[in-house]
Amino acid sequence: MENDMINILREGLSELKLGKNHEISPKENSFGDVGKGKVDALKKSIEEIHEMILGREKLSRKIHEEGEILKTEIKGYLSENEKMQIASSDPTREKNDLRHKKIEISELQMNEKIACWKDIALLKKELREYERELTEKEERLKMLEKIMEDGE
Repeated sequence: MENDMINILREGLSELKLGKNHEISPKENSFGDVGKGKVDALKKSIEEIHEMILGREKLSRKIHEEGEILKTEIKGYLSENEKMQIASSDPTREKNDLRHKKIEISELQMNEKIACWKDIALLKKELREYERELTEKEERLKMLEKIMEDGE
C-alpha cells in the first residue's frame, strides 16, 4: 500500500514537472468565462440599442404620416366647404381654426423630427460607448487567452 502511495505521488510530481496546472483546466478558464459574459452582455446591449434606434425612427415616420393624413383631411374639408357655408354661426372663424390646426400639426411634426434626431443622437452616443467598451473587452480577452495558452 505504501508503494502505491509512493507511485501516486511520483505520478503527481511528474505531472508538476511537465507544467500542468490542475487548478485551471483549459475548459474551465474562469477569466475567460467572466470576460466572455461581459462581452456577451455588451453585444446584447448593442443589439438592443440598434433595435431602439430603428423603433424610434419607425415611430417618428408614423407620427409624421398620421400628421400628413390629418392635414390632408383638413385641406379636403376646407376645399369641399369653400363655397358652401359651414353650419356654424361664424364660418370664417371655423375655417381659420382648421387652418390653425394644420399649422399646429406641422409644428408638431417639426418638433417630432427634432426630438427624434435628439433621441437617436443620444442612442448612437451610447452605442459608440458600448462598441468601444466591447472592443476593449474583446482585446483584453484575446490577450488573456494568449497568456493562458503561453503559460501552458
